Amino acid sequence: MLGYPHQYLASATGGTEGSVVVSGEGLPPIDTQSPPQFGGPEGVWSPETMLSATVANCFILTFRAIARASKFDWTALDCNVEGVLDRPERTTLFTAFNVHAVLRVPSDEKLEMAQRLLEKAEHVCLITASLKSEIILTTDIKVG
Repeated sequence: MLGYPHQYLASATGGTEGSVVVSGEGLPPIDTQSPPQFGGPEGVWSPETMLSATVANCFILTFRAIARASKFDWTALDCNVEGVLDRPERTTLFTAFNVHAVLRVPSDEKLEMAQRLLEKAEHVCLITASLKSEIILTTDIKVG
């Protein structure tokens, strides 16, 4: 791992109508639009869905690193995130991210450890730690 600070460069290009193209060095471009809730089309990534996906992605990558360091055996982790956009005090912002994690483990020997590692992943995920929104974790651990 490289020393801190790390920098991550992304850019976006758009005109008066249509898609905004998001890109990063050495990465494929992504077409984005406003979400349907703001009059955008269905089936296109929006900043709002990208942020929710980023929370899910970071949660899984964080769990993977923690499980590896703990020598914990697992087979799969699915993470669904619902970002809640609201207008408290007339300011539009994400008030919460509901993170639902389904972890598959090979046996029921270490279910308590599995739960602790999931909670730790939520706590130390650098994306959720950087947000001021409430993070609500629900978990489901499946054996087999």
